[in-house]
Amino acid sequence: MRKMTLGKTKITVNKNGFGALPIQRISKKEAVYLLQKAYDHGIDFYDTARFYTDSEEKLGAAFEGKRDKIFLASKTGAQNTEDFWKDLETTLGNLKTDYLDIYQFHNIPFCPKPDDGSGLYEAMVKAKEQGKIRHIGITNHRLSVAHEAIDSGLYDTLQFPFSYLSGPQELELVEKCKEAGMGFIAMKALAGGLINNSRAAYAYMLGFDHVLPIWGVQRERELDEFLSYQENEPVLDSSLESIIKEDRAELQGEFCRGCGYCMPCPAGIEINNCARMSLMIRRAPSDAQLTEEMQAKMKKIEDCLHCGKCKEKCPYGLDTPALLEKNYEDYKEILDGKEY
Repeated sequence: MRKMTLGKTKITVNKNGFGALPIQRISKKEAVYLLQKAYDHGIDFYDTARFYTDSEEKLGAAFEGKRDKIFLASKTGAQNTEDFWKDLETTLGNLKTDYLDIYQFHNIPFCPKPDDGSGLYEAMVKAKEQGKIRHIGITNHRLSVAHEAIDSGLYDTLQFPFSYLSGPQELELVEKCKEAGMGFIAMKALAGGLINNSRAAYAYMLGFDHVLPIWGVQRERELDEFLSYQENEPVLDSSLESIIKEDRAELQGEFCRGCGYCMPCPAGIEINNCARMSLMIRRAPSDAQLTEEMQAKMKKIEDCLHCGKCKEKCPYGLDTPALLEKNYEDYKEILDGKEY
């Protein structure tokens, strides 16, 4: 079982991290079973957030009495100190613990610093002094905020999207964190579901000894895949390299990552799902994508105001209205019974 260390934190964990966002979609009984199975097979790092509805509560139920054997990371999206302290106390209560190993600012639109007027970084420091958190982290999708966080020297960890679909800009962040002794936690290591070969994704991540991928797990078969790689590590051979090459050719560039920074839409369009439907329906098809409810959501694209607000807010600089239109036309063809 391969171990890795998150920068200067000295947190040394299984290379397999557990991303606990998806467990909010399953029952408490199912979630507790998955979490305990992961723990029984050596997974010891769990990442959640106040924003993930009941994810924290499920973790708390699964690991009561095992706190000293695992590492817990959570997040707050608070942009003022009052909400920061409310979030922290709620999180500690949900997780049934008196401290977090890492507490992260959750996709906040700026990089909190001392004396910036928000008081947020000072609150983190105070929480650390009180023993309620051990390390300060930040998560983001914006390259500018990520670079600012690394350059500031104020943060112990950065969580950012990273997979084999990532480009040179993300690779630069990964290497910059390594040079700064800053832990790098890779979210969306399966590109939000667009990567459907976990073996290739796992093999790619093994090439970065300082990166901790947190795999979003919702089903037992998904967990079993990642557990199997612990004892029989996949090698990035020619066959897996070929898969990665094909995926990059199809997916790199102008595609929606589903981060949701563009929301809410003034026309009520569910942009973070609708702008990536074309890819999802081909790579991970399910009946849910063709229900009357989803058809109605896609039809909302017709109401686009072309106001440009989504385009302005996209951290990847995408022409979101154009992507919506493209995905809608493709979706209508699929409904008409064409092959895909």
